[in-house]
Amino acid sequence: MPARYDLPIPDDYTRTWWDAAAERRLLIVRCAACGRAHYYPRPFCPRCGADEVAWEEASGQATLYTWSVVHQNDLPPFRDKVPYVAAVVDLAEGPRMMTNVVGAEPESLRVAMALRVDFEELDDDFHIPVFRPAG
Repeated sequence: MPARYDLPIPDDYTRTWWDAAAERRLLIVRCAACGRAHYYPRPFCPRCGADEVAWEEASGQATLYTWSVVHQNDLPPFRDKVPYVAAVVDLAEGPRMMTNVVGAEPESLRVAMALRVDFEELDDDFHIPVFRPAG
């Protein structure tokens, strides 16, 4: 059976991230040289260029930076999910992350509202982080 077009193809580096997400754990990467955390995962620091980085489990706490409610998207698999909230969140550890906000009416969303990570199952092997209101 051919690979699904709507699923990621992990490489040697990102396999760690996808495996953790399947266990409902959100990983970020921290630079040993400058101490800054970054997301999306990559084997070098986007701030200082150092290649001494290490995986770290994020707390799962975030605040809402911005969002948009998507009412129309004809591309599969999104056409079955509209409307949905596409968002950018600030993780407690510092990095900013693109994601979706779930479990909240769009009218209730506010800049800087507290969020917590949850995971949406794409299939048995893949889960993606989404965020929902904290508390």
